[in-house]
Amino acid sequence: MKLCHSLVTLSVSPPYSSLSRHPKSLSSELPSHRVNVAESLHSETLKILEWPSVCTQLAAFTSTSMGLAAAQTARIPLGKCPDDSRRLLAQTSAAVDISQPLDFSGIEDVSAIVETSVAGEMLSTRELCSVQRTLRAIRALLEQLEDISAQNDLSKRASEELEIIRLERKGNMENLESTLKQVSARIFQAGGIDRPLVTKRRSRMCVAIRANRRSLLPGGVVLDTSSSGATYFMEPREAIELNNQEVRLMNSERLEEQAIMSLLTAETAQSERQIKYLLDRVLEVDLAFARAAHARWMNGVCPNFIAEGYENLENNALSVDIDGIKHPLLLESSLRKFSDFNKSSSSLSSDQESGITNSRIVSGAFSFPVPVDIKIGHEVKVVVISGPNTGGKTASMKTLGLASLMSKAGMYLPAENNPRFPWFDLVLADIGDHQILNEAEDLDGREAALKAKETQQIQQELEVVKTEIDAIVEEFGNQLRTTSRDQFNSLLKESESTIASIVEALQPSNDVEVEGSFHTPQLGEQVLVKGLGSKLATVVEAPADDNTVLVQYGKIRVRANTSSIKAPSDGKDAMSLVPLSRRKGWRTKNLKNLRSLSETRKDEEIPFGPAVQTSKNTIDLRGMRVGEATHHVSMAINERGSNSVLFIIHGMGTGVLKERVIQLLRDHPRIAKFEQESPMNYGCTIAYIK
Repeated sequence: MKLCHSLVTLSVSPPYSSLSRHPKSLSSELPSHRVNVAESLHSETLKILEWPSVCTQLAAFTSTSMGLAAAQTARIPLGKCPDDSRRLLAQTSAAVDISQPLDFSGIEDVSAIVETSVAGEMLSTRELCSVQRTLRAIRALLEQLEDISAQNDLSKRASEELEIIRLERKGNMENLESTLKQVSARIFQAGGIDRPLVTKRRSRMCVAIRANRRSLLPGGVVLDTSSSGATYFMEPREAIELNNQEVRLMNSERLEEQAIMSLLTAETAQSERQIKYLLDRVLEVDLAFARAAHARWMNGVCPNFIAEGYENLENNALSVDIDGIKHPLLLESSLRKFSDFNKSSSSLSSDQESGITNSRIVSGAFSFPVPVDIKIGHEVKVVVISGPNTGGKTASMKTLGLASLMSKAGMYLPAENNPRFPWFDLVLADIGDHQILNEAEDLDGREAALKAKETQQIQQELEVVKTEIDAIVEEFGNQLRTTSRDQFNSLLKESESTIASIVEALQPSNDVEVEGSFHTPQLGEQVLVKGLGSKLATVVEAPADDNTVLVQYGKIRVRANTSSIKAPSDGKDAMSLVPLSRRKGWRTKNLKNLRSLSETRKDEEIPFGPAVQTSKNTIDLRGMRVGEATHHVSMAINERGSNSVLFIIHGMGTGVLKERVIQLLRDHPRIAKFEQESPMNYGCTIAYIK
């Protein structure tokens, strides 16, 4: 098994400690400035995609203090190249196949103790014992891994011939590696490669060389190509000599102890590299088994990276092919509820009634997140996701970004079948407006700060991102004028006149008197409804518990709040003397005569047209940026006639857009008042224009 083999071969220490450093995924060929920008964007992306939360998930499955610290601080290794990620995935797969748990007890992080010894300070007995316990525990862990490996391999003493074959193979591999190292060094000295590299392709060992220096290897065969990596006490006289002897012996003992501890400290300092290497390997094993336990917990599958050169795939081939993937953080909540249910259900009785109850609980107590299928053709460079708020766009893109990061880190994915996608050099994310609510005191300042941050973000991304690097950018489509939206607006305009004529035709022919006071309406009573422009309507349903009543105006039935209903008076209001028959042929929002009558009494409430929503008195701001939405609202208010209403659909979302709309309506001189469209609709606001 690859995992066991890579961990039991500890005779040669690597030139550096790979897991003690932050993982890098940036090319060393980039200029230093671009590298700094890319690292900054990459760090921001990890926060946006909530990568630290995923690592915290993994931390629950670690067994050592080193693994726990690495996962909790999001310092788990990310593959620097496809081979690194494949190696991490291979370790995870090997750990998944091992059903026997490993014993990590006794292993401590003695890195600080080793550093103390290197600094020349003498270690205490407690510290030396910690090093001893850790090394013994590591030896026991190594023996356990060797036993597991022996259970899957034939012993070399199984037959004499097998022993001979393995000895010959070992000698042959040593000769092969020696030869390839010499060749690779020669290529490096000749300028054919940046650093000597011996690797394996198509199950064959090979060396790396630049394409334009193939002549350095005449007769060589190309196996593969890359795409670019604290009172008196008195002493008796007769005891003086004995005490002196005790002092001498005590000093001698102390000197001997110091000599021994000094020797052990020196040996610890000399073994710094080996000890740290062992700790790194223990951390590597711990994280591999943590990834395996995490995979079992979420029933994950192993992802596959598309081989290099996938650009030459057929036109109908997919570069990203993921079925039924779930967001790991959303899945965590469901899995916890499911686990709690299993624990509680195990204590219930097993009779038939309990069984029926349990099945109902299973079907209704909790639900798993909706899986997402992600299919992207290999020739597609940009994918635009458009839709209403709370539609899952952000969650879907975060899921794709996390899938790429989890795969690079050697983690399984909560998906179905065999997910396949390229190994991305860099994943960048720019999700939404970032809601910069604390960077300025007023909305205008927030908007300016938002625009400045977005501009800087895009400039940095364009500086780093090239054609081979994918960036996840949400709400990219918000800046586009799509054809479908124009067609939709056209259809709304065509239906406008039809809606207005229907409202006009449904107006009753009897004269209406408009004056009264708020009261509790009775079934069948005729009342004046403020939301219908103080029109006379009939109560068709008794008032409900939520202080609303169903009224009918012509053939239109609407539910109105009792506070907006008046009883008709004797007709002292000049407006009540105007028969509706005189207004025959008016459009619903044509209120010129009503305005002239209402202006005779300044103390009276300004009458507005019926609050009937049409395409002409409605603007939809969903999907717009704050600045763009502000402009549209201002234009719409200026275009509306006096004593009219305006429906503003801003949605809920993050609340930034709604807050800006409310602020604009509060400060606008033409707005008499504004209110929520209905008690249950928080995404639409009605503005009453003077």
